Amino acid sequence: MTKVLVLYYSTYGHVEVMAHAVAEGARQAGVTVDVKRVPETVPEEIARTSHFKLDQAAPIATPEELPDYDAIIVGAPTRFGRLPSQMASFWDRTGGLWAKGALIGKLGAAFTSTAVQHGGQETTLFSILTNLIHHGMVVSGLPYSFAGQMRLDEITGGAPYGATTIAAGDGSRQVSDNEREGARFLGRHVAELATKLSGQISL
Repeated sequence: MTKVLVLYYSTYGHVEVMAHAVAEGARQAGVTVDVKRVPETVPEEIARTSHFKLDQAAPIATPEELPDYDAIIVGAPTRFGRLPSQMASFWDRTGGLWAKGALIGKLGAAFTSTAVQHGGQETTLFSILTNLIHHGMVVSGLPYSFAGQMRLDEITGGAPYGATTIAAGDGSRQVSDNEREGARFLGRHVAELATKLSGQISL
């Protein structure tokens, strides 16, 4: 059976919510899905003082297990328009996999969270996807067949490069129904593509 990994880092919980929505969508496509996170690198005292969400139940991923999956959907919040150091550090540890070509041909996708609409969602998605492309992975965005990303009646995340949400500067805004649906759509879409690429259903 096709196996999908939803790999994420979440500071305040918004990306965690999106990760589980992505996983829910992938499971709707009938695949096996694991949700795992990368390690926190901020000292615990500072993380607690800064009100990081430290009660996340997802297990910690290791680079060595990435080849076990047919698709890897990566989520992280933005840091000045790029992926945060926690996620960057994880991918910096995949040099051995790169040298062996262990991820070539696998499917990848990205999702993110920013404080505001113009806080670097698309550049952060690209900074995530860049890592996957360097590994020889085939990447997918969020197709415009998810019409929710074109809504004008509400402020909402969503981009053709991946699913997104908006958290507000103080983290008070929660993931909207439309953004959750975008995340589910991305998960389902990637899972269906991964199943096709693995040759288990006809193209």
